Amino acid sequence: MDIALLARAIGLGFTIAAAVGPISLLTIRRTLAHGQLYGLVSGLGVALADATYAAIAAFGLTAVTSVLVGSRAVLGLVGGVVLVWLGYRTFVARPTTAPSDADRPGLAAAFLSIYGLTMTNPMTILSFAAVFAALGLSGGSFLGAATLTLGVLLGSALWWVVLTTVVGRLRARVTPAALVWVNRASGALIVALGVIAIAAAVRG
Repeated sequence: MDIALLARAIGLGFTIAAAVGPISLLTIRRTLAHGQLYGLVSGLGVALADATYAAIAAFGLTAVTSVLVGSRAVLGLVGGVVLVWLGYRTFVARPTTAPSDADRPGLAAAFLSIYGLTMTNPMTILSFAAVFAALGLSGGSFLGAATLTLGVLLGSALWWVVLTTVVGRLRARVTPAALVWVNRASGALIVALGVIAIAAAVRG
């Protein structure tokens, strides 16, 4: 395995994951509401989605890329609608006490839901392909493509470990009243981003 290639792919995965967006807001909110483990599992769902798209770009699966990119309007519309719904649910949430285990959604649901939501943006494939080319990161072989995919997965996962650890440590200091305002702010922004995604899908 090319260690230098792996290191560069890890850096790329970390950097892309660190970009602030609706998925980051959802993960932060989940960590505050349900704890560090729940937030981390959600983040790992994002990391797997990033790695999935990185794999498609690295292995040059042009047929899959064409299908997904060709369906970007439908996927963008679905993703936008889901974001609006999640944003609304976040905005109206009124926490007064720490949620019990019965109130907390399952970890599998946390992982799969955010994986599916992240996968509604097929343009990520083209982003990875462009970045790979710009940085001279070419798999060149099955092992090279696998190394790129693994690096992106590890780098993205590392970001979510860092983020959820920091947010998890701050969680004890966030009062229910403060969390209401966190919910309102993040919920409004997620709704706005969802509307933008819907508008882009309709125009596209």
